[in-house]
Amino acid sequence: MSSISVIGVGNMAGALAERALAGGNAVEIIGRDQAKAKDLAAALDGATAGTAGATPAGDIVVLAVPYTSAAVVVSEYGDALRGKVIIDLTNPVSPDFKGFVTPEGSSGAQEIAKAAAAGAPVVKAFNTLFSHVLAAGPVEGRPLDVFIAGDDAQAKASVSAFIESMGLRPMDIGELPMARALENVALLQLGLVSHSVKHTNFFLGVNILS
Repeated sequence: MSSISVIGVGNMAGALAERALAGGNAVEIIGRDQAKAKDLAAALDGATAGTAGATPAGDIVVLAVPYTSAAVVVSEYGDALRGKVIIDLTNPVSPDFKGFVTPEGSSGAQEIAKAAAAGAPVVKAFNTLFSHVLAAGPVEGRPLDVFIAGDDAQAKASVSAFIESMGLRPMDIGELPMARALENVALLQLGLVSHSVKHTNFFLGVNILS
């Protein structure tokens, strides 16, 4: 099992931490607001509260913060993240939900990777799951698919093992530039919510035909 530090105290942070704990992983909650971090850790049986700015305890560090602050957070931690795997679950969607705030030809994950210290590989994952869907877990016996992208094979293997520990199915889609495709999937989901499905009680996955 893995040792996980979740930076963030919102809905996605709570959902992921809860499933991680259920999967037997050690979980640390870190937030700029120490009181909120302690409250979330206390609400999750078995989690601990870390200190913002201190070296995260986890071998895997999950950025469960808005995209607008993700690169800043990574920069602030600097070399403290060296040797750790960073999971980016952010979506750099523009306020009008029609595009992205990232530079042309790049992705949120790639921009975060630029801010990360050497030796701290970034893996895109979990960005296509709504928090309440992640919290609920498998649907009618079918595991949720978690699409991942990254340049470091060992980092992706660690993230895949973590995903499997939560009863979910990792689906590797390639190297980190493929994070752009995953962020477009998230934009597609927002389009479905706005124009056809009209709610967020769904997930996108892969049916493999035999």
